[in-house]
Amino acid sequence: MASNTDALFRTLADSTRRQILDLLAERGPLSVGQLADEFPDLVPSGISKHLMGLRGTGLVSAVRDGRKQIYRLEADALVADLTPWLAKYERYWSAALERLRELAEDSGARGARTQSRKNARRKRNGQR
Repeated sequence: MASNTDALFRTLADSTRRQILDLLAERGPLSVGQLADEFPDLVPSGISKHLMGLRGTGLVSAVRDGRKQIYRLEADALVADLTPWLAKYERYWSAALERLRELAEDSGARGARTQSRKNARRKRNGQR
């Protein structure tokens, strides 16, 4: 049986679903109509189908407001499902980030020494 992480990745593989999540993250809860306005090439029923997929993985939830369904992002579900999977790879990107930090610090120190030498030469030559 597939894990929820597998279902999550399948769901996130679709660019329209990722865009819907982005909109909900940026703007907060939205109705199907408000979301459909952002996708002129899709009909509201197409948006509803994408939202059903997102609801199936727990990434969004819906509440009824009169005749409208209002959808909101469930960021905790994303974190809960992805964190264990990402943790397996943390040592790889943590080491890469540490190397990048060291390179940046070393480069910054070299740049500061170079600038100091240039300033000293200018002072000796009477330049500003």
